[in-house]
Amino acid sequence: MITNKPKLIRITTVPVAMYKILKGQLNFLNQYFEIVGICSHERYYDDLKQQEGIRLIDVEIRREISFRKDILAIIRLFRAFRREKPAIIHSHTPKAGLLAMVAGKLAGVPIRIHTFTGIRFETAHGLFRRLLMWMDRITCFCATTVIPEGDGVKQTLIRNKITQKPLHKILNGNINGVDIDYFRPDAVSPAVCRALKNDLAIGDDDFVICFIGRIVRDKGINELVSAFDMLSRRHKCVKLLLVGPFESNLDPVSASTAEIIRTNRHVISVGLQQDVRPYLAISDLFALPSYREGFPNVVLQAGAMGVPSVVTDISGCNEIIRDGYNGMIIPPRQEKPLFDAISGLYSDRQKLLEYARNSRGIVVEKFRREIVWDAILAKYRELMQINGKIQCTLTKE
Repeated sequence: MITNKPKLIRITTVPVAMYKILKGQLNFLNQYFEIVGICSHERYYDDLKQQEGIRLIDVEIRREISFRKDILAIIRLFRAFRREKPAIIHSHTPKAGLLAMVAGKLAGVPIRIHTFTGIRFETAHGLFRRLLMWMDRITCFCATTVIPEGDGVKQTLIRNKITQKPLHKILNGNINGVDIDYFRPDAVSPAVCRALKNDLAIGDDDFVICFIGRIVRDKGINELVSAFDMLSRRHKCVKLLLVGPFESNLDPVSASTAEIIRTNRHVISVGLQQDVRPYLAISDLFALPSYREGFPNVVLQAGAMGVPSVVTDISGCNEIIRDGYNGMIIPPRQEKPLFDAISGLYSDRQKLLEYARNSRGIVVEKFRREIVWDAILAKYRELMQINGKIQCTLTKE
């Protein structure tokens, strides 16, 4: 395809990251760039092409460390970059970032951007932690621009001496913003809500706590399920709604947690869902007790639908939630504060309602996807102006 637009290649480990987390952004940027995506050929690969209207290149990138497969991926990325001759490459996710930045530097790509959406080494220990830190240092060394998704990620990179390069987040943080027309309080009809509640055996008087994400230890599921188990023994009209897949191979929950999920009739697990809005619409409270995050979209989505959150005091979460205004912030890895927060809001419905009223306004003001996309485009323009080798003007097609 012949085009006068500069070429921008976005790289993630798997297609679902671009398909869901960056939804709509690549289609928007396609007005100004020739957009090419690189990821492994897995689920959502063809859906991503159709949704964003972009060309994809299949390069197998594995989340786990594999010396042979990682070297092969670098070689394939290098060849793709030399063939495509992009003005900019921009990676997300740790493994894609490492391999793409190394290959991009070797291929002489002029602008090489990596966005840190989370810090893997934060929850690792010993030699594995040191290995992950050095992987991030190599990523930053090979990148020309490093973008932390939020202030918490930025401070972690600085504190651990990962890079000495300037670190500036985009706008208020978060890499894609929220579609506030799609996620809104009246997005799901009362009839659909009633039907879903009936299907899940949720009563009209039930207090519903929702979690959306991978059902793994790192998301604080052990603490959440244990705290809820105590709550359900004290109060009968409570439900815990778990929306997301179990990952038993990478970071499984404890055996006792799995047993509670299986046997406690107040815990409802519905697996991965394409559309999470109906589940948020029937929820009174959202809980994300993670050990680490970059800038969690689910908290923004819950807020956009008017659902307040209880989150842990970690990067991203504490940049969305203002404690005592649109939710509550608790220490990570602690069951008692989590129980106290949820139990307190169960008992104080007036405070819960106040948090709910405040939730959407923050998202609309600071995290609408249109203002985030404009800020990303402005960053690309700035970097291309600084780099004198790229002679082009970004205009809307």
